[in-house]
Amino acid sequence: MFESEARVLIILPRDLVDRSRGLAGRATIAMKLPVSLQIVLRALIEEGLRRPTNPELLANVSRQAETVRRIRSEARRRPIAPKQPHRQASRQRSRSGA
Repeated sequence: MFESEARVLIILPRDLVDRSRGLAGRATIAMKLPVSLQIVLRALIEEGLRRPTNPELLANVSRQAETVRRIRSEARRRPIAPKQPHRQASRQRSRSGA
């Protein structure tokens, strides 16, 4: 599709995806062209990157970075639960075969 492209897997909050889908729907109606979620996300990223010094953008990036740091820190502090052996529900026979 593009001359130079990279594939990226991104995990997003459901609310953000829902709002982006809503924007895609409104754009589809307004432009009378199919507008996908991917198109909307690509446009939002591109517009955000055009404003690298925007205080609101920087505040959002900072908030997300702090949230990730907090989540990772909490995960390191939690003890890892030992894995339980997988038990199968079967009858145990006596050695005598009875």
